[in-house]
Amino acid sequence: MNEQQRINELRKLLERYGVEYYVNDAPSVSDQEYDRLMQELMALEAKHPEMDDPNSPSRRIIGSVLEGFEKVVHAQRMLSLGNVFNKEEIDEFVTRIKKDVPDAEFVVECKYDGLAMALQYENGRFVRAVTRGDGITGEDVSNNVRTIASIPMYIDEPGYVEVRGEVYMPKKSFEDLNELQTAMHLPLFANPRNAAAGSIRNLDSNVCRQRKLDAYWYYFQNAQEHGIGSQEKALEAMSALGFRVNPIRKVCRTTDEIYDFIQEIGEKRGTLAYEIDGMVIKLNDLAAQQRIGTTAKAPRYATAYKFPAEEVQTRLVDIFVSVGRTGRITPNAVLEPVRVAGTLVSAATLHNEDMIKNKDLRINDMVVIRKAGEIIPEVVRCIPERRDGTQIPYVYPDECPVCGSRLVRLEGEAEHFCVNPDCPARIIESMIHFASRDAMDIDSLGDKKIEQLHEWHLLNSIEDIYRLHEKREELLEKKGYSAKGVDKLLANIEQSKQQPLANLLFGLGIRLVGKKAAGILADEFGNMDAIRQADEQTLANVKFIGHVTAQSLCAYFAEPENIELIEFLAAQGVNMSQNKKETKQSIFSGKTVVLTGKLNMPRAEAKKILESLGANVAGSVSKKTDYVIYGEDAGSKLAKAQELGTTLMSEEQFEQEVKNAKK
Repeated sequence: MNEQQRINELRKLLERYGVEYYVNDAPSVSDQEYDRLMQELMALEAKHPEMDDPNSPSRRIIGSVLEGFEKVVHAQRMLSLGNVFNKEEIDEFVTRIKKDVPDAEFVVECKYDGLAMALQYENGRFVRAVTRGDGITGEDVSNNVRTIASIPMYIDEPGYVEVRGEVYMPKKSFEDLNELQTAMHLPLFANPRNAAAGSIRNLDSNVCRQRKLDAYWYYFQNAQEHGIGSQEKALEAMSALGFRVNPIRKVCRTTDEIYDFIQEIGEKRGTLAYEIDGMVIKLNDLAAQQRIGTTAKAPRYATAYKFPAEEVQTRLVDIFVSVGRTGRITPNAVLEPVRVAGTLVSAATLHNEDMIKNKDLRINDMVVIRKAGEIIPEVVRCIPERRDGTQIPYVYPDECPVCGSRLVRLEGEAEHFCVNPDCPARIIESMIHFASRDAMDIDSLGDKKIEQLHEWHLLNSIEDIYRLHEKREELLEKKGYSAKGVDKLLANIEQSKQQPLANLLFGLGIRLVGKKAAGILADEFGNMDAIRQADEQTLANVKFIGHVTAQSLCAYFAEPENIELIEFLAAQGVNMSQNKKETKQSIFSGKTVVLTGKLNMPRAEAKKILESLGANVAGSVSKKTDYVIYGEDAGSKLAKAQELGTTLMSEEQFEQEVKNAKK
């Protein structure tokens, strides 16, 4: 056997041993033997560069850096799934399928909280890995996928093979990653899904390799071309080819069987080594799948059951209050860290004094927490039966924790406020808000830098941001401030003067004037002077503004220091006007619309389009909601809309209405 033949033999051996170890969890050789063979292969490959192969097992441990990811059009669109939320909806799905397929069987599998991916092979060789993207076009991330040890680079199957599944970050890998982030004083990842997605899309494959991702494969895209007739047989075939296929699945015939299995796995999900957020129900017969077909976005033959928001118990260690830019006092819970819906949670907002009283929360209580909308941690209730005498009732402060001023609770309001305009916390928060992305978007003037400059007495007000150029030489004397960095900061401050009026209005931090209200006012009046001169009734008559916000605006413009600030900004050249926006008539005109789920277009773009069509885009579903536009993985908002009988609209239907409005 010559060296070239030995290279091929070693590659096959190491590929087989890798499947045994990473996929089957049944290694036939020791780690030492595996390492010895790997070293032999790497030495031979170094001697024979003409035999370079990107699929070689040695490539899994040698990373590289790319300049970008190539776009790839999927041969067959990667569809998302519709959702069901209870047994009744499962039964509706089963009944609908059985009208077409009376003897239908269903395969129930785990729904992973990861990154959808397609793997492509030609005559047994790995060709590429492509992300789902928008379902039509994804990105070629083969370089990074090669670093995932459980994914085979060679399979024993001729012709073209495409399998689809989910790349995910195991819980242990996620915990290790965040421990490393903490040690390096870097921001923590919010959850394993975000960490996996960020790793796969990192241009340096070494980063992906170090983060120890894994994957499960659940769809043999062209299975029928390989003589496979059912989903269950397709899963078995993928497993036989060396793909990691989850054994947690069941073939069911009835709604009861499906629902009971889902409940069984739901009870175990916390013990799994990976995150799942539901279960997928698929018609087993592949020919019947093709016959039933798909909608523009989702298959008709499959659906996803979404688990309800996970509730867990932990201890309420302490309560502390923070001061916002308006002086609003917010109580916050310090919790014993606990994992909820894939994220380690150690804090939650308690909103106001009334919430603490109504829920009878006491320090050292055991409490139930969950993630509202699977995103924001919230304390649901205390568990009084677990009190042991160590609990301490919380006494709400009557003084500002930062400046010591007496707190005020306005009539008819639930919140307390620090009304001292010179409170350091209010000053810092107001500057942070003013410089934030949705306001004046001053790049490189972030929270930490503002706090630091305030400590050095270089930033004591919003006005000081536009005086900072006078302190250039003083800044250059500070540690960590180079001439290049300082000049970039000053240039960004200068550039911020061109922001639209809506951004400035939002940045001023006027109470009750959020980003949406600021945009409405700027579009309605066109310039700052017109807004200042408008009386309360004129302001209240503006659609979506109302009397309470109008009162807040008038109160703000009645304060001499606020007028001085605006006049100072105008003198510095800050933009004080914008063109009035024309809204087109559409079915959304004057309607309240809620967006939910993962949309193909960016959420901000969808919101902008809706507002241009006269809609009020709200963040939550209520009886006043007119439309709910939903995308992939829509959760509690969609469920509530269905419960209330709100008009539902898919993203495709929304896009069609937008086209209609443009005609």
